[in-house]
Amino acid sequence: MGIGIQADVQARRLAALGASAAEIDELLAYNDNAFDLSALEPGMTLPLPDEPFVAVWEAWAEEARERGAFAVLREKLPQLRFPIRAGISETEAYRAATRKGVPPEEATGLELEHPERVELVIYQSPAGRIPLLIARGRAEFVALLQALARRNEPWPVPDAQGALMVSGYNNWERIRELRKRWESLPAEERETSSWSDEFARITPQKELYQDRFILLSDGPYSAVPAADLGLDEARWRELSLVIRRDHECAHYFTRRLFGSMRNNLLDELIADDAGMVAAVGRFRADWFLRFLGLAPGGYRPGGRLEIYRGDPPLSDGAFQVLQALIARAAGNLERFDYGREGSRGVVERALRIAVLASLRLEELGSPEAGLLLGRKVEELCGRLGW
Repeated sequence: MGIGIQADVQARRLAALGASAAEIDELLAYNDNAFDLSALEPGMTLPLPDEPFVAVWEAWAEEARERGAFAVLREKLPQLRFPIRAGISETEAYRAATRKGVPPEEATGLELEHPERVELVIYQSPAGRIPLLIARGRAEFVALLQALARRNEPWPVPDAQGALMVSGYNNWERIRELRKRWESLPAEERETSSWSDEFARITPQKELYQDRFILLSDGPYSAVPAADLGLDEARWRELSLVIRRDHECAHYFTRRLFGSMRNNLLDELIADDAGMVAAVGRFRADWFLRFLGLAPGGYRPGGRLEIYRGDPPLSDGAFQVLQALIARAAGNLERFDYGREGSRGVVERALRIAVLASLRLEELGSPEAGLLLGRKVEELCGRLGW
């Protein structure tokens, strides 16, 4: 099917939901699939190999089992040596510690009322193992997020936010190790004459010193109360943590293998599907829509859905059609899920992400979604030789 014919099919699907010609153009652009599945090749191994930073974090996790995660991380991550305070990121000591790896001479450190609620684990995801920094307390999560992603400034954290993937993090422990290795070489074996020259040489090789990790809380997922789902508080906190964990790991997989991770409803459908399958064994459309703010009776202003309105934001009319489209896509995915219980191992999880990433939201919301999903499963299994 040619590109023009495909676009016409998607346009007709949107028109059937009441979209005007202008709204169809908006939604076709919004729903453009940015995932590049060319990396899926016969014989590929899953999970993907660990990225280089994992070994360092694994050693830290081992140490944390003896001394506590926060005590270890406070020594390793310079941001945790400073409090949360307006303007602190502009101080000379903070800049030196975070930009040059210079240990602060005097620092009060990040203050947590319950540091014992912080955990560090290494989790096996389809994209390889990844460090998880878990905060079992809202105050602890907010403080860690502000420190590690907001330069220790007291930026507000939305109540619905309970996770963050930190990428491109400069790990000064790894940089110091690189320097030790360089200094241990005989002068005639060094590629550069000084450490400053060597550092400039390796700077473009970000895999040598930049890390990725996931910060998680165990608060109610998407700020949805346990009572809304008919669950007790303890059970819902446990499930929320699992949903968040595998949600973020799905984003990690699409970013690492397919080259994209966006604030887009297709990305969120894929990630929430991964989270719910890990937590309760299947996708639940009613939960997903409630997470977005699309509860029975209409959209709840201020819900998570607004985050995925696009840039530039969709018009009000297009946004209304998008709500109908995502509701249909969720229902189709839930129906496709029935009768497909089985292995939820790494390979199965990876295949599921790939299948959803290979379709457009118009396709997932169409009456033919079940057929299209089944065909994609067969096509990808054949392509990978599974």
